[in-house]
Amino acid sequence: MSRTIFNNVELLPPDALFNIKKRLTDDSRPVKVDLGIGAYRDDSGKPWVLPSVREAERLVREDPSYNHEYLSITGFTGLTDGAAKVLLGEESAALKEGRVASVQSLSGTGALHLAAKFLSKTCPEKSVYLSEPTWANHKAIFESQGLQTATYPYWNAATKSLDLEKYLEAIYSASRGSIFVLHACAHNPTGLDPTEQQWTKILDAMAANDHIVLFDSAYQGFASGNLDKDAFAVRLGLQKLATVSPILVCQSFAKNVGMYGERVGAFHVVLPVPETGVEVQNVKAAVTSQLAKITRSELSNPPAYGAKVVSQVLNNKELRAQWYRDMETMSSRIQKMRHALRDHLVALKTPGNWDHIVQQIGMFSYTGLSSEMVQRLEKEHAVYLVSSGRASIAGLNSGNVEHVARAIHEVVTYYSNSKF
Repeated sequence: MSRTIFNNVELLPPDALFNIKKRLTDDSRPVKVDLGIGAYRDDSGKPWVLPSVREAERLVREDPSYNHEYLSITGFTGLTDGAAKVLLGEESAALKEGRVASVQSLSGTGALHLAAKFLSKTCPEKSVYLSEPTWANHKAIFESQGLQTATYPYWNAATKSLDLEKYLEAIYSASRGSIFVLHACAHNPTGLDPTEQQWTKILDAMAANDHIVLFDSAYQGFASGNLDKDAFAVRLGLQKLATVSPILVCQSFAKNVGMYGERVGAFHVVLPVPETGVEVQNVKAAVTSQLAKITRSELSNPPAYGAKVVSQVLNNKELRAQWYRDMETMSSRIQKMRHALRDHLVALKTPGNWDHIVQQIGMFSYTGLSSEMVQRLEKEHAVYLVSSGRASIAGLNSGNVEHVARAIHEVVTYYSNSKF
């Protein structure tokens, strides 16, 4: 009978990351620290609305033409055009030559979903390579669209550094024309980025093997405080692959503009320099039409408010200058907390070397703590982080960093057999 059709639906476990937040909320202990979900906090542990965003919101609301009408299917052009310029560069040859197809997305996750669905329709036979480790949602997003995923080595647990040799081996051993998902900056979860020299080797290898690169750009400007520095890999990729293959870029404004819940993002397809006889504008129009069809079937059209706010930040000269200062504020505070945590651990003579905490960048640190240590941190000290040992440095502040350091010291000492 139809009334029983859902009776045997499998109950899935809660999302691991958001379940941390629930456990923390239910925890009645007076001192507890959230190093789980990646959202910026100020030094009082409170969410921070960027001054540039506050002013942008005022301008949007007070605009006499402000309304709640539908956007176009491809989104608010003030956002998509401004986003492309910030990421690819004002002087980008790809932009000047009209080789970039851009559409608005539901933040970075929505951009990745668009990418996955587009790839599943255009090249379903290709494997998608993800770093080991990578953001927890990457695998699910691509596999939900029927794409096969594989991994490439990234993190060397023994040295707490990039395993470049094995990384390059994976690039060369993958079937030609495979898809590689690269973190543009502030690698999640490790916080470990290739150097500029390493990026050159990586992207040269991609070009030599005709691979398609998909950059996940979730932290531009948030990682170092400098938009151009954090866009280095993407812009180098545009140069290296300009005559080889298209580049896909998924862009989020959750972290660097602090509009987590407004879901503002963009998806860009950068087409290669066309071969003789190929009209790039025709290819761009076709790609855009396919992306619009996906959006139409899933969203109808994207949300307007956050897009209009971020557009103000990107395109208003004064607000953009304030945004630069805001990003520097966030980036410098996180760097300060990295050093404070490392220094406390050193002062406590915590077993092991903790320099990797300050050598990493962005919101997260791959601490090297085992899942057992993470469980003990939560049970005994009310310090919450992901079971992999990933800690959101944004959750640290001057009032709790010593508590966290002492908790880590106790846990590492307790598990005397751990190796750091």
